[in-house]
Amino acid sequence: MATWEQFLWVHQGRFGVTSLGIGSSGSSLGSFQEPPLGSSSEPPVDAGSFPLGLKAVVSVNATPCSVSCGPGVKEEQRCEVTPAGELRNCSLVRSRCLSDWLCGLQHLSAAQGKPFQLTCLSPELARLEGRNFGYTWRFSPGLITTNDLLFHPIRNPSPSLRFSPALEAHSGTYRCDVQALSSFQILKRIYFGLRVIPGDLVDLDFQKSLTWEQQQLAANGEEAPGNGSGAAEPEGRRGFWEMLWFYEVVLGLGSGVILGVLMGIVLCCLGRLCSRRAAARINAE
Repeated sequence: MATWEQFLWVHQGRFGVTSLGIGSSGSSLGSFQEPPLGSSSEPPVDAGSFPLGLKAVVSVNATPCSVSCGPGVKEEQRCEVTPAGELRNCSLVRSRCLSDWLCGLQHLSAAQGKPFQLTCLSPELARLEGRNFGYTWRFSPGLITTNDLLFHPIRNPSPSLRFSPALEAHSGTYRCDVQALSSFQILKRIYFGLRVIPGDLVDLDFQKSLTWEQQQLAANGEEAPGNGSGAAEPEGRRGFWEMLWFYEVVLGLGSGVILGVLMGIVLCCLGRLCSRRAAARINAE
């Protein structure tokens, strides 16, 4: 029969246990292992008698992982279990977590001539892990792709890649792998699709694209008309139609006046012509 120095089983339904560690006083916590096939989940010995010098520690609560992919950090509430099944000496500890190692593709844009940086792992986590992690960078120039056959390696052992400054030649896709140096397991893989925009092609400065009146409104904390609010476009359309209606009215009135004058001239000429013919007939008689 196995001894307490080898393993200790605790009912998960009893404590809501998510993990279990065993260790003697002053030693580090061990990791919880599954029982061998065919063995029972019941304690191999009486749970009411703990050997001296041993303690059971269970994780009763844990926060979600700090990141959605790659290595992250979570907080766990760990408590000691007494022989009577009570929890005591609870404490919060931080531990590493990993939900998914593949982070996908991120699309980024940078202005040419300005410094830019790609970060593969958060600085806080990089400081915590120290030399436990290794970083590998690869680059596919001029393409936005996730085809690993199109990448070639870059010498950069740092978790961040800096451009001082960014150039058009830096456009492309960058792949970063985070590995555990102890096992060479890939803990994170992320792709950065970078587009470097020339400065003379587009101005990314929002303030420079505003008129003087809009800059004054923005400085006072007021929203400039037509600046993303969606109200300026209907007003512009309404003003356009009002102006078009005004032109139509003016054109109609002008056309009517001109036609009236022309009709008056024609009628006047016809009247004079008829008067002359009548006078000529009278003189002939």
